[in-house]
Amino acid sequence: MNYIWDFSAVWRNGGMLLDGFANTALLTATCLVLALPLGLLLALMRLSNARPLRFLGLAYVNFFRAAPALVLIVWFYFAFPVIIGVEMNAFEASILAIGLQSAAYMAEVFRGGMQAIRRGQWEAARAIGLSSADTIRFVILPQAVRQMIPVFLIRFAELVKATTLAGVIAYGETVYMANELSTQTYRPLETFTAIALLFFVLIFGITSFSKLLEKRLIAGR
Repeated sequence: MNYIWDFSAVWRNGGMLLDGFANTALLTATCLVLALPLGLLLALMRLSNARPLRFLGLAYVNFFRAAPALVLIVWFYFAFPVIIGVEMNAFEASILAIGLQSAAYMAEVFRGGMQAIRRGQWEAARAIGLSSADTIRFVILPQAVRQMIPVFLIRFAELVKATTLAGVIAYGETVYMANELSTQTYRPLETFTAIALLFFVLIFGITSFSKLLEKRLIAGR
């Protein structure tokens, strides 16, 4: 089969792909805004001395880490609005599904980072009269976050990839728009090759920077 590659149709309609990329960026950023504070809260629940809080935090993390992201997206789009009696568009459903799942992964990153801080740091903070909240805020988190940044970048890359699933409910993210473009131009090979290269550059750049940052942090200890 002698296939003739022709990317001209992709370049002429590049605005569609840029719109999709902008929608991907918006969804990623919004999910991150939800996942980071919720992840920190869940991590604190898992580290709490109160057994009910630990149980709730563990149950949340285990459930959302085990649930397939695609199933969550479809459920939040079709089932959740029926339960709460409120209409929900594709963007809102995607935020809930991807953001809540990302929070579960972020919780484990936060928890691991805080547990990595030497016990003496906790004891020293208590010895000078700091409350548990102040100890975490002023002593533990500043040290832990520095060590967690490379892992956060990896989770960010995973979050970007997860947003491509939002197209299943017709949210106009990058892959959804690529599919629309390929349907219009009858050039699926060229369209998805361009998208694959775009994601490769983006994800590879993030992960490479994460590894470089991790090496520098290890060297600076």
